[in-house]
Amino acid sequence: MSKIDEDITRGGQGQVLDPETYRDSIGTMEQSGKRRWVFPKKPKGKYTNYRNLVSYILLLVYFAVPFIKVNGNPFFLFNVIDREFFIAGQPFYPQDFFILTLGAIASLIFIIIFTIAFGRIFCGWICPQTIFMESIFRKIEYLIEGDRNKQMKLDRQEWNSEKIWKRSLKWSVYVIISLIITHFMFMYIVGYQQVFSIVSEGPFAHPTNFIVMILFTAAFYFVFAWFREQVCTLVCPYGRLQGVLIDKETINVFYDFKRGENRSKWRKGEDRKAEGKGDCIDCHQCVVVCPTGIDIRDGQQLECVNCTACIDACDEVMEKVGLPKGLVRYASEKEIETGAPYKFTGRMKGFAIVLVLLVGFLGYLLSSRGEMEAKFIKPAGSTFFVKEGKIINTYNYTFLNKTNDKKIVTIKVIDPAHAEVGYSASSKIIVERDKISKGTINISFPEAEMNLSKQNITIGVYDMKGKLIDSYQTYFEGPFKLQF
Repeated sequence: MSKIDEDITRGGQGQVLDPETYRDSIGTMEQSGKRRWVFPKKPKGKYTNYRNLVSYILLLVYFAVPFIKVNGNPFFLFNVIDREFFIAGQPFYPQDFFILTLGAIASLIFIIIFTIAFGRIFCGWICPQTIFMESIFRKIEYLIEGDRNKQMKLDRQEWNSEKIWKRSLKWSVYVIISLIITHFMFMYIVGYQQVFSIVSEGPFAHPTNFIVMILFTAAFYFVFAWFREQVCTLVCPYGRLQGVLIDKETINVFYDFKRGENRSKWRKGEDRKAEGKGDCIDCHQCVVVCPTGIDIRDGQQLECVNCTACIDACDEVMEKVGLPKGLVRYASEKEIETGAPYKFTGRMKGFAIVLVLLVGFLGYLLSSRGEMEAKFIKPAGSTFFVKEGKIINTYNYTFLNKTNDKKIVTIKVIDPAHAEVGYSASSKIIVERDKISKGTINISFPEAEMNLSKQNITIGVYDMKGKLIDSYQTYFEGPFKLQF
């Protein structure tokens, strides 16, 4: 007899606490307030296979992206220390942060729409906490300590040689994995070359970096070795956010209570429908596989991360006892209550329209970001001087090349038209890609045409084809004149 057949026959006795306890308490907390350690059974099934595939792809992306370059630039880099930012190989600067802010707003609206429509699928399928926990650390635990029953037995037994060896091995592997994850996380901040350099030079050459690395490694170890599902149930704000976003038309992992109740233990050969029994045979397999320790049959709960482990477990049981699958499935509460098909509601449509408009505006800002940013600032304390009938002002210029190509530019005054530019060096200024170029110019204007002591002036930056790349408005000073 297989393990699951035994659980069906015994009704899951000895596997979990009384179901009434689950209904009256938090899945990871005793009624006394003490933490209940969750030993989830290793899931298997269609959705588990899909989730594993998604997790492996995302893990591959996480570990590969730091080494990918586009036009010589990192594919993604968020170096706050040196203020170097690259997204999809394109450089971004503090001046462009308003675009990133809009991008963050668009992402938030997308999350809201997605949550309204599909609940917490993000948590179960894409969230880094879930991926690292279920696809790396939990699998290591299964490999070293075994499945649920073996883990529970090991937890109960005294600290003998077996327990010391297994726990020591598991914790050591956890430390190594946490260290690897931390190193890759730092590659997203300073780049992989810098991380390799720091590692090769040793901790004494970079004590601050070493301490920060150890602290983050300890944080990762703490989260995945001990804190675990409590990140989702106690810390993550997204779980609380879903309470105000989801409604009866939101797709979530639901138990079909209309079909499942009244739940009753399985008896071979009985006519459950004639006896007034539902399809739920109360085997508790949906509970023992849950990584947050809840009973999905109690309805929508804060702790549920939509990981689908309960779907696979229930479908396997239904198949064995000859009942239709889908007792636990992706569905909306309204669909289960009324049998009505899923609809894209007016609220979802409204959010979707806002999202499309915001993404369109964001795309416009990205496309019109400009190739170069130019500034012309008068040196502090400087004024004008007059020479050969012309008033001359000095300006310090700063050019920021936002492209992946070297730029050769020249400077011209757009307004007023009679102003002339004098260069301290060549009139052709070279600005390397993704670099800042600084210098000084003089702008002269006929004294006879100067009517105001301070007037606006617009300076343009042009490429060698005469195309205006950027312009900057500042002021031009001259002698004070009394007006009669």
